Amino acid sequence: MKGNPAKQLLKPKGPFIIISIPAYNEERDIGRTITDIREALKEYSYHYTILVLNDGSRDNTANIAEEHGAIIVSHRRNKGLAETFRTEMKECLERGADIIVHTDADGQYDPRHIPELIEKVQGGYDLVLGSRFRGKRMQHMPFTKRFGNILFSKVLSSLTKVHITDSTTGYRAFTAEIAREIDFINTFTYTQEQINKAAKQGFKITEIPI
Repeated sequence: MKGNPAKQLLKPKGPFIIISIPAYNEERDIGRTITDIREALKEYSYHYTILVLNDGSRDNTANIAEEHGAIIVSHRRNKGLAETFRTEMKECLERGADIIVHTDADGQYDPRHIPELIEKVQGGYDLVLGSRFRGKRMQHMPFTKRFGNILFSKVLSSLTKVHITDSTTGYRAFTAEIAREIDFINTFTYTQEQINKAAKQGFKITEIPI
């Protein structure tokens, strides 16, 4: 065996996973969200880090996230979710991510589903969506928002030939290749744009219920 055996034993195994969280004025929830993610993953041997994209927050979001062990990348001013998502892709690729898990800062998505998302990617899918609609009704979501999501999902399903029930979910995992190959143009619907372009480029897409 070449090299230092101790160092080889300490070398992380498996893909490098970045769990990325866009955040704007989320000082109330960001600490708990990071803690809950770590708690959900403590029984797994993932090689991962948590990256918080601080989109020009005016509160204590960045400091709290850093205190909880996250890597912080900050915009000087608020640029919105779409631009923050572009920054996220760039930063994750520069840090060598193999798998990117995208979630929200306010804790609305249960982090216990992260291993399921990762497992699907490791099983051969390129983009895995956490669906809030598969197998259940979202009673707490306002009707107009729920109706719009269902309509968008049906349109995307028709365009992509992939059955999609939740096109606006912010809870998703995808490969570095997806992050590298898809350029985003639309300012508002980057979530749907990623699905549409991934399907058109032949990437494998699936959903899990969350």
